[in-house]
Amino acid sequence: MQGSELERISILPDQRSGQPCIRGLRVTVWDVSDMPAAGSSEDEILADYPYLQREDFPAVYAYASRVGSERSIR
Repeated sequence: MQGSELERISILPDQRSGQPCIRGLRVTVWDVSDMPAAGSSEDEILADYPYLQREDFPAVYAYASRVGSERSIR
């Protein structure tokens, strides 16, 4: 995973119960990663959530993939 992608993800204990969030916003990695899985395109998501940036998507996917890989190793 690229270091710049990781910089877009923040984990703060007092924000969204410590869930990984995008750029300090109150939207979690899981909120965004579920949207394409439910059929929304990145363009639709950006239209509905204008505070997100196109560059957030690779960070979300990379983070989710990394967490999933770590869980499957355990």
